[in-house]
Amino acid sequence: MTTQPDGKNAQRPEDAQPEMPLIEHLLELRNRLLKMVLAVIICFAAIYPFANELYLLISQPLRDLLPVGQTMIATDITSPFFAPLKLALVLAVFVAIPVILYQLWSFIAPGLYAHEKKLAFPLLFTSVVLFYLGAAFAYYVVFPLVFGFFTAIGPEGIVELPDISSYLNFVLKMFFAFGVAFEIPIATILLILTGATTPEDLAAKRPYIVVGCFVIGMLLTPPDIISQTLLAVPMWLLFELGILFGRLARREVEAPDAMDASNE
Repeated sequence: MTTQPDGKNAQRPEDAQPEMPLIEHLLELRNRLLKMVLAVIICFAAIYPFANELYLLISQPLRDLLPVGQTMIATDITSPFFAPLKLALVLAVFVAIPVILYQLWSFIAPGLYAHEKKLAFPLLFTSVVLFYLGAAFAYYVVFPLVFGFFTAIGPEGIVELPDISSYLNFVLKMFFAFGVAFEIPIATILLILTGATTPEDLAAKRPYIVVGCFVIGMLLTPPDIISQTLLAVPMWLLFELGILFGRLARREVEAPDAMDASNE
């Protein structure tokens, strides 16, 4: 017997697997974690031979804006080795995210109701797509604006020679920040489904959300209105999208409960 969100006891659906002892749960979790690590290792082995070329691709938005004759430098003797290595490892994790989430899904799916499964998998898949879209948005839209601002605002007579390690740390933080920011619809839907809030309450707080989006845009981008707006507006639109799909997801969850109540 399990407890539904309304506090009533209900039997798991027929397709649910029987409860396993704790030791079997731990063994299952260990196997899933090993598969996640193996996926990252395989992706790393495939990516590392191209690490230098990938670093050149990642640094292209900045190198295109450097004055003629200037280039990036390595201030640490180990940077030419460790910077591409770090990039390859992070990219391996990014590439393996679908496998990682699938393993997590496979671990928790047996304990879900049928209508919960119908919602959980699309949310996992959409979260991966949104994370990749956030990283792509940072690379193709934000980076040219950010680097254009920083390379144009410096005092005359100052030669810009960006360090490869510092640059890599900066872009990885930006990838992660924008990837997480694009998860706003998923966070909104989860807040609605867990009962922490409602679409109506979120819609009523829309002015505060818009201000918050611009504050986040101010913190994550250079101090110019163009780049701040390019982050704040997509975040606000994603919030509105989250409210829309949150309403649909709530109806999907409430429909089985209404059917169960009518059958009692």
